[in-house]
Amino acid sequence: MSDNYLCPNCTKNNTSIFYSIDNVPVHSVVLLHSRKAALEYPTGDIALGYCKHCSFISNVLYDESAQDYSQDYESTQHYSPTFTEFAKALAQDLVDRHDLREKTILEIGCGQGEFLTLLCELGNNRGIGFDPAYNADLQIESSSIEIEFIKDYYSEKYAQTSADFIVCKMTMEHIPDPARFISMIRASIDAQSNPTLFFQVPDVRRILKEGAFWDIYYEHCSYFNPVSLHYLFADNGFKILNQWQGYDDQYLFIEVSPSADPNRTPVAGNSNLESVSSQVDIFSQNVPFRINSWKQFVHARSQKERRLIIWGAGSKGVAFFTTLGIREEIKYAVDINPNKAGTHMPGSGHQVVDPEFLVEYPPQEIIVMNAIYVEEIERDLRKLGISAKITPIA
Repeated sequence: MSDNYLCPNCTKNNTSIFYSIDNVPVHSVVLLHSRKAALEYPTGDIALGYCKHCSFISNVLYDESAQDYSQDYESTQHYSPTFTEFAKALAQDLVDRHDLREKTILEIGCGQGEFLTLLCELGNNRGIGFDPAYNADLQIESSSIEIEFIKDYYSEKYAQTSADFIVCKMTMEHIPDPARFISMIRASIDAQSNPTLFFQVPDVRRILKEGAFWDIYYEHCSYFNPVSLHYLFADNGFKILNQWQGYDDQYLFIEVSPSADPNRTPVAGNSNLESVSSQVDIFSQNVPFRINSWKQFVHARSQKERRLIIWGAGSKGVAFFTTLGIREEIKYAVDINPNKAGTHMPGSGHQVVDPEFLVEYPPQEIIVMNAIYVEEIERDLRKLGISAKITPIA
């Protein structure tokens, strides 16, 4: 495999491969109703490349045609009280700081409209949500607000759909060509009245620091850090208003507005680039040991016939199982999303069960796929009268 791939963030030929894994499911949170369908689910390959010019990380082997964000795509996190509290606080902060009251808010990649509904309820706003995976049957009921959902990708054809505030949460990591995407948005809002835009993406620095192979999966073809995110927007005609991180440093947030400055190309500081480059090197050195360590962890408990499960049947759980090649050593994956109960995880075929299932199948140890939910999980287990050792993945 050659180096010097074209970077889709800065369009320079300066990207080199530093991590690869083959035959991973092309979707991680699709609802599959049989073990056979899960085991036979289509796969693709991942080769993560690092751009030395803008520090962007991408899967250079990503095939966009393999993706199908249909109604069987289920990625909502709002069944978690922890996540819901975070989302409400974030929505309230945006409403207060940007005076989003009786305004029009447009969300790109709105899912089932949970966050857009919050923004509209908190400020008596009107909403417009775009998402090809939107399912009206899962819509949150709210008779007091006006929201239009468009089951489609946001594109140039919606340039005349004006808004006061534009939101794009946890969508950019699914976009294989971020420069083209952000350039399209910039061109589209030229017809609008100077809106502010808010974006949220995963922070790849945490993934690199922790050697978090469980956070690398096919849908995520684009991985951002503050340097590459700033570069992307500045290089495509936006002024950076605010940039920060949160949710236990898992997410990056950025607020921007259209800029008329003709000198748009930013210069990434050498020290910032060197910092990310160093993190990439550390990940490359550490991730084989992380993978081997978790394989030994699961094998040791299997040998002792300890009943082991994972909690979290989303993308992290799928990546954990498929990267480690785990099948029979762990029987089930727990998830609080009721839409997932009884389905099977793509690639590994593990059955997804709800927490109440553990009353009949009490585990001795639980691997939690996201440490931020440990306290919430402990509360759920106490309510069920279950005592088990909890081991967060990180």
